[in-house]
Amino acid sequence: MAQTTIQQESEERLARPLIQLAHACGVSTSYIDQLGTYVENTDEAIVSVLKALDIDASDDEHIAQSLATIQQQAQERLINPTVVATAGSDTVLTLGPAANEHTTALLDLENGETESLPVDQKANTDGTVTYSVVIGKQVPMGYHTLTIANGTTTAQATVLCAPATIPVPPAIAERSRWGWMTQMYSVRSQDSWGVGDYSDLRTLATDAAHTHGADFMLINPIHACSPIAPLEPSPYLPESRRFLNVTYIRPQDIPEYAQLSEQERTQVDALHARVADANTDAEPIDINAAWEAKRAALRIIFDHGMNADRTATYEQFLDNTGADLDTWATWCVAFEVWGTPWGEDSWFTTTTLQSERIHSLIEEHHDLFEFNRWLQWIADCQITEAQQAAKDAGMTLGLMLDMAVGVHDLGSDVWGNPERFALGGVTVGCPPDFYNQQGQDWGQPPFNPRHLEQTGYLTYREMVHSVFAHAGAVRIDHVLGLFRLWWIPKGLGAKNGAYVTYNHEAMLAVLTIEATRVGGMVIGEDLGTVPQEVREALAAHGVLGTDVAWFARVDNSPNAGDPYAPASDYRKGALASVTTHDLPPTAGYLQFEHVELREKLHLLTGPVEEFAASALAERTAMMNMLVEEGWLRQEYAQDVEHHVQEVVEALHCMLTATPSLLHQAALVDGVGERRSQNQPGTSTQYPNWRIPLADGDKHVVPTDEVFKLDRVQRLARIMNGELSTRQ
Repeated sequence: MAQTTIQQESEERLARPLIQLAHACGVSTSYIDQLGTYVENTDEAIVSVLKALDIDASDDEHIAQSLATIQQQAQERLINPTVVATAGSDTVLTLGPAANEHTTALLDLENGETESLPVDQKANTDGTVTYSVVIGKQVPMGYHTLTIANGTTTAQATVLCAPATIPVPPAIAERSRWGWMTQMYSVRSQDSWGVGDYSDLRTLATDAAHTHGADFMLINPIHACSPIAPLEPSPYLPESRRFLNVTYIRPQDIPEYAQLSEQERTQVDALHARVADANTDAEPIDINAAWEAKRAALRIIFDHGMNADRTATYEQFLDNTGADLDTWATWCVAFEVWGTPWGEDSWFTTTTLQSERIHSLIEEHHDLFEFNRWLQWIADCQITEAQQAAKDAGMTLGLMLDMAVGVHDLGSDVWGNPERFALGGVTVGCPPDFYNQQGQDWGQPPFNPRHLEQTGYLTYREMVHSVFAHAGAVRIDHVLGLFRLWWIPKGLGAKNGAYVTYNHEAMLAVLTIEATRVGGMVIGEDLGTVPQEVREALAAHGVLGTDVAWFARVDNSPNAGDPYAPASDYRKGALASVTTHDLPPTAGYLQFEHVELREKLHLLTGPVEEFAASALAERTAMMNMLVEEGWLRQEYAQDVEHHVQEVVEALHCMLTATPSLLHQAALVDGVGERRSQNQPGTSTQYPNWRIPLADGDKHVVPTDEVFKLDRVQRLARIMNGELSTRQ
């Protein structure tokens, strides 16, 4: 990608048919990177991205044909397939060029009512007539259907009628609230199966509320993973975002466990004993061994059967969940019976959901199909119980669930409904920035923006609804993806991609509707290369941003060593924290764990001495701010290695002074852990997402002891404003 000193595309470049075609299809052809540098995308990347959108730009002739087709479709349009209206206000929808004097409009409301809308006409100075309809302020919040007919053709549009902004819950509007962040799998008890589970989460949330008055618990994504080993460790690369991770089920908490025969109970308990010792092991978690034992136990409980009342409840769950659950269960059966879907000649590429071979497979293995549906129900029950327990314990929000940016390209979502994705040789990632100098390729296929528009964002609506069914708040990973995603053509590398734009108003409307319906909140992870206008749009819709102390420099400078912002400069509409899961815990960061790890894993693009110097400059700048603002004593700042805990506490004291609506502390900072949970840019090189919760001496901290530790209690007192390091 060529870099220049200009800040926008030239008139000559904008006049090129390829550039015009790209813009007509929502493909950006230039961008400003995190350092403020103007970057033009290569023709190769643009052509490849257009191909993934089923737009032929292979040569001048096809570019002209594609442009002509798009222009013709625009002339024939009565209305866009998805429109956004503001609940409580009149919204004027301008109809397409195909509207005429015979045009009529009917609005079918979500509640089953229908109303006729008048079609207004406006004569223009050029002799044309513009037709429009008004979605009145009396139309309720929800998803409605607008039908437009012009006498010869009919078109339908999904109306996303959303409040202008997500209301801040009264308790949070009253005063800032705080909570903990943890990787759920990392915190285990004696009844766990080597991996933290939904029951551990319930205990953590209730203990945090009762002991410290915490108002939320942010955890890693709990989207669905593969049904059998090998499991993908990253919670940010799920097989489906529509369903839950069943490896987090606690078998002993299923009601049928108590009804097992003595022989069945002995078998389940023996399986638990096989992996229970791992609960006290500080080494990386063996997720596959844990799941193999637990899954065998779950199958015993499933085979035992249920009473009539439980069966009726289960059948109601099936009715409510819909056809996507059957798709998920079918994919799981194929995965287990036919093997992993990796490889060019696997069942993933040679069969479809509708194929006769698949139908025969499900008939032959219907018990396995039912088992996978049942697992989703059990997971749904247990995470629902955890959220209810958190709320009952006094948490304002309860669980804050993390929504991953995408799914595995060989997962259930892609196999069962490939039309929902752009599968023409592109994946999602991000361009280079200060913290990821080579860019990132997450290996995930992007949602097809055209399909989203044509279907009224139904897939996104169902996904967001399912997350809010178990949470009081949702964190959107890489929230920039609501506006644009960095599409990387296969073989070109993460640096050589292009941004594809999405209808952010529609996606924000869905989030606003679903959050408002449950009195919840939405937090957008807006770190890195995020334009200011994106942050402004999010704030206007009531979506909180993310302020992380280590990234919060004056004027948002990306340069290590530049001054850090004082607490007063943080945004009110934000979730403020000291660290994030992509950085080492604060104790590790202060002692340059990230420098050592990145050098060891060969992730640096320059000499390690340069990166070490920038890390030292960064730490020095942070110490200077803490000392200047009165949070840290000078002698501690000059001898960080011997005063790590004092610095950790000073950072969190500073955090509580920010005006942010939500403040967050990480359990790893409470217990003194140094090891990273995740190192971006790696997969097998580092045990990402498998580090158990342990203190600085690698002693495992069990679920029921976390909030008894003096360090954790001190940090909680700081977050509550009961203890301060300020001089």
